[in-house]
Amino acid sequence: MPMERPIIEVRHLRKEYPAADETVVALDGIDLAIPRGQICCVYGESGSGKSTLLNQLAGMEKPTRGGVRIGGTVISRLDERELAAFRQRHLGFVFQSYNLLPNLTAVENVAMPLMFRGVPKTQREKAARGMLRRVGLGKRLNHYPTQMSGGQQQRVGIARAFVARPQVVFADEPTGNLDSKTKIDVMEMIVSFARALDQTIVLVTHDDNMAAYADRVVTLLDGRIIDDRPVAAVPASTQGASR
Repeated sequence: MPMERPIIEVRHLRKEYPAADETVVALDGIDLAIPRGQICCVYGESGSGKSTLLNQLAGMEKPTRGGVRIGGTVISRLDERELAAFRQRHLGFVFQSYNLLPNLTAVENVAMPLMFRGVPKTQREKAARGMLRRVGLGKRLNHYPTQMSGGQQQRVGIARAFVARPQVVFADEPTGNLDSKTKIDVMEMIVSFARALDQTIVLVTHDDNMAAYADRVVTLLDGRIIDDRPVAAVPASTQGASR
């Protein structure tokens, strides 16, 4: 049988930014293939290029050269309208700062991706309530973000990211604002959903402990991939706490 094509393919990706009298190279010739169902960690310190790479993968910015293909679609060639529609159909996001709409309840926030897909209100809110119960927020369905702790808000963010069962979920420093116990809860929740639904996760972090939850760690430095290996093969000093 032929091998399945990777869900994410990055070819010769370069991103430059003009700065005063010079050009800053944020990504310099990135080649990367991520199989379907893999939890891939993009790891690196501040300024390594990992956030820029995430923006490229999610279609938030256009590359200077090269391209990104997700599920057979070259997203770097799409216009803004096409990109918005593609993200709504195929991608989910978990953010460090939660990015919940403050004037919406937990149920309404989680139901938002389904609204963009045209799912009727009764159906999407039923699905949202089910997801919130799965992340342990069954008693917070009608609470607003300001009525919840940081950990609870991130659980809402996770429920929102997975409710529409997207092909790929991007998790951008998802535990950056959380205490150590809540970090573990959040990562275990993300991994659990990904395994159950056979979804691909791209986790961006500079935290060794969070990288240890991935199947694979791709390390960036100065806009280049300097290491790419399965977590089992990552030195113990980079794996952090055991899973």
